[in-house]
Amino acid sequence: MRIPTALAFIAAAAAFSTVFAQTPPVSAPTGQKTLAATLNVYAFPGAGQKPEQQSIDETECYNWAVTNTGSDPFQAAQQADQQKQAAAQQQQQTQQATQGAGAKGAVRGAAAGAVIGEIANNDASSGAAWGAAAGVVAGRNRARKAQEQSAQQAAQQTQAADQASAQTIAAFQKAFGACLEAKKYTVKY
Repeated sequence: MRIPTALAFIAAAAAFSTVFAQTPPVSAPTGQKTLAATLNVYAFPGAGQKPEQQSIDETECYNWAVTNTGSDPFQAAQQADQQKQAAAQQQQQTQQATQGAGAKGAVRGAAAGAVIGEIANNDASSGAAWGAAAGVVAGRNRARKAQEQSAQQAAQQTQAADQASAQTIAAFQKAFGACLEAKKYTVKY
């Protein structure tokens, strides 16, 4: 009885290996994203389209969406980045322009204080000292306010750029998805 069991086991193993030898191996993902996936649009080929056909369809739909929305999402993202850089550069320029504001304020305050001190009590040096101290404080306050205003403007510009870019991309995704759905793809974004 042991020989028939062993023969049955060998026959089963041979049949098993034959079945798997005929099954094509599953290929590993290439790691490349489709155009749709790059745009955060997920398209499933509902009519069994091959990857090559899906690539052609996505390219056609991309061009159609650019034409019909008047915007290219890659350019919109690039423009938003440029606007952010311009806002950051403006903020940096304001910081550089306000450096030394305390010293500038001290000079102005000392001059004004000297004049007032001379007129008030014939002591220009005492007036200059008080004026310089007040000028430092006033100069630093003006510089701080200018920097805060610049930071606020930069934040508003960045937010506006992000919002405009998001709206542009959303409109593009809708058009792109509509085109793919017409070509029998299931689309989610």
